[in-house]
Amino acid sequence: MMLLILLALAGIPLLGVVWIAVYGSVTTVDGLFMSLILLAMSGILGTTALFEMRNRMLGLSKGSSTSAPRPGKAGELVSRGKVQDVKFYESNVGQPNKSIVMLSDHGNSGQTLVLEGDLRNALPIGQRVEITMRKERGQNVLANVVRV
Repeated sequence: MMLLILLALAGIPLLGVVWIAVYGSVTTVDGLFMSLILLAMSGILGTTALFEMRNRMLGLSKGSSTSAPRPGKAGELVSRGKVQDVKFYESNVGQPNKSIVMLSDHGNSGQTLVLEGDLRNALPIGQRVEITMRKERGQNVLANVVRV
């Protein structure tokens, strides 16, 4: 269904280009730029449709990532992987500071976690860890780290 919607949306701007060409306004600056904008829109949607078709042919789906956090006990999420990077960002006054943690799982596409607080010392880069986190006030909070 999504593929049909993308193809239909990619075709609509092409109809606009045909309309501009039929009424002879391609030679004006407005017609030229409008044609370029419409062709860019059509190209983006068409490329997205091609990627969607390729993913369906290969049997890939959006939810097929093996490194997604899995539910733990009592509303906790558990993620496992090798710590690639930990970046700390200080927020404005009254906002919680955040750490962005990038995990990789045996060469597969990585996983990015956003956690509250400064976790640079808690998560050593290069170590395989199992991170347990929970939600508090809409933020992910580190509950436990186990080196695996």
